[in-house]
Amino acid sequence: MSDLSNPSIIRIARSDGEEALAAPIDLADRVRTLRKERGWTLEQAAQAAGLARSTLSKIENGQMSPTYDGLKKLAEGLGITVPQLFTPPRNSAPGGRMTTTRAGEGEAHVTTTYEHELLAGALTRKAMLPYRATIHARSFDDFDGWVRHDGEEFLYVLTGQIRLFTEFYAPIDMKRGDSAYYDASMGHNVISLSPEDATILWVTSLE
Repeated sequence: MSDLSNPSIIRIARSDGEEALAAPIDLADRVRTLRKERGWTLEQAAQAAGLARSTLSKIENGQMSPTYDGLKKLAEGLGITVPQLFTPPRNSAPGGRMTTTRAGEGEAHVTTTYEHELLAGALTRKAMLPYRATIHARSFDDFDGWVRHDGEEFLYVLTGQIRLFTEFYAPIDMKRGDSAYYDASMGHNVISLSPEDATILWVTSLE
């Protein structure tokens, strides 16, 4: 078992039950940093690694010491080797970062209900995920249940009219210039009320 009383020391529990490697690094913080560098949510990282979301959450919060097999899955999902999980990131002086995304040049992700255009895709280690969305859905029934994910979310209506459904509040009709801020782990869906597909700006925090 790992000595969780000292979070700076991590011992890898191999499949044969022996503890093999000690590394002077906070594994929880390292895994969280690597995930955020890729702009992934907990759900996305867990899927890439073939782990349960709850398992990855416990690892990132120092509540679980993964087995050696678990570490291999985690490293493969992040696209690195197991030793790199225990390699401290290089320190660098703080500096300004900036990127621009021209209209229509964002990375497209199309679903039956939304068409997302990911903005600022050139930047890694973002604290928030901005994207422009075109709303195709016209009814709550167009969704396969609630949409839920980690973080908090800001929504701003760019064009048209929408209806924002949330799990714990009455539906809200919104028009151009209206905005909402909410806990994204609460079920939420958006439909377009206008004849044309409404467009919105979504900004999601990465936790």
